[in-house]
Amino acid sequence: MTKFVLICATLAITAAMGFAQKYRSPAADTTVTIAGKAITIKYSAPSVHARQIFGDGGLISHDPHYPVWRAGANSATALHTDAELDIQGLKVPPGDYTLFVNVADPDHWEFIVSKDTKEWGLAYKDNMDLGRVKMEMSKPPALIETYKMTLSSDGGSSGKLQLEWENHIASVSFTAK
Repeated sequence: MTKFVLICATLAITAAMGFAQKYRSPAADTTVTIAGKAITIKYSAPSVHARQIFGDGGLISHDPHYPVWRAGANSATALHTDAELDIQGLKVPPGDYTLFVNVADPDHWEFIVSKDTKEWGLAYKDNMDLGRVKMEMSKPPALIETYKMTLSSDGGSSGKLQLEWENHIASVSFTAK
């Protein structure tokens, strides 16, 4: 009987480890230098795995703070900027922040910069918002399997942050001083 229990336990642990590895969200980052100053975002990159991500019944709708999403997986998505940023009118002083996205309407996202840098990712507090701005939305030509954030320079002091996942591309433009 003890041998049977050990075999069952081993099989259960092996299956659980296989499932956990199948749905890993690896660490990722994106960095750009604008006006001589570095801007970096660190996040975890989940994948679709044939699941619905956004909208009613989507994976994100099961998060405790839905419709606010942590803009990644695992720990909170972290922004560090050495520059003073102006994100479409939202003034972001140099420093550390966490990033979220309001996805209540899957086709009209709202970018959120939070002053709270102590949360893991699911402890969103709206009273810690530095501010919110609307994102430009578009559709990719094909499904985007793995979530990606990209910071890029548009020349001079201008830049862009783009988020891509599933059937959505969302972006915000910014300037850096």
